[in-house]
Amino acid sequence: MKGQGFLRRFGYARSGIAVAFRRERSMRTHGVAVVAVVIFLTLTGAPAVWWALIGLAVGLVLVAEMANTAIETLADRLHPGQHPEIGVVKDVAAGAVLVATLVAIVVGVAYLLR
Repeated sequence: MKGQGFLRRFGYARSGIAVAFRRERSMRTHGVAVVAVVIFLTLTGAPAVWWALIGLAVGLVLVAEMANTAIETLADRLHPGQHPEIGVVKDVAAGAVLVATLVAIVVGVAYLLR
């Protein structure tokens, strides 16, 4: 895999994003939320700094959700049965998504209160 061209690596990344959206309802929900946020920021004439802050917060949520999906998929593949430590791994990954989402909410509330 090492040493492959940029376009090929980009294709793998694009494929990973597509798989995450196809497999995970929460990714689709976050995707709808992103569209709503973009519309809201456009309608309210948000300054560039708020676009950047909210974009970073939204990106954090999407990255956390995709990492959670990758971790859960790998854990299920390596250990399909119930195991307490696999449960911990999945819970921590889900917790990361929750923390990222809470950060995004705080940034959104800050924008509303500005």
